[in-house]
This record gives sequence, structure tokens and C-alpha cells, in this order.
Amino acid sequence: MVVEEAYTEKAIFDLAELFKIFGDSTRIRILYAMLDTELCVNDIAGCLQMSQSSVSHQLRILKTAKLVKSRREGKSVFYSLDDEHVRSILSMGMDHIMEGEGK
Repeated sequence: MVVEEAYTEKAIFDLAELFKIFGDSTRIRILYAMLDTELCVNDIAGCLQMSQSSVSHQLRILKTAKLVKSRREGKSVFYSLDDEHVRSILSMGMDHIMEGEGK
């Protein structure tokens, strides 16, 4: 089967763009911080020892890519993983890395 027969060029391009988002260790650290809980920018910045502006910049990228979602509560905005797919991608990627280290 030829790849183009199964997937459109746009779908392949979009998948490559998604993997580019995952190609940044800072964004991965932010996603892992939110693995089990929602956090505000301040919490993420403190946890990862980053500036709030750096965290906000990365969250904008992650939100645009639909990897995180936000929820406003008063003046605070809380961020969490967008859905189970994000958690699965992180989990499968880490499983793959850990298997490679065991060989």
C-alpha cells in the first residue's frame, strides 16, 4: 500500500507538525507536570523553575496544537491535558524509550 493511498498529504503534514510540538523538552516537561492534575501558569513555573512568560509562551503553543485545554476560575486560568490521547502519546513514547534503555 502506498502511503498516499491511506492518508491525505494534509493529514501527513499535520502529523509531522504534531510531532514537532513534542520535539521540545520544555513542552514535554510542562505536559508531564499536568499529567495528573490541572495547574495554573504560576504553579507550572514554580514546579519547573521557569519564568511565567516562558511557561505562558509554551502553553500557547500547546493549546493551539490542542494538547492542553484551559479553564477560567475567577482571575485564574487552569491548564490540563486536552484528552486521553495526549496522555497515551506521552506514555507510549516513554515506554519506547525505557525499552530501548533495557536492551
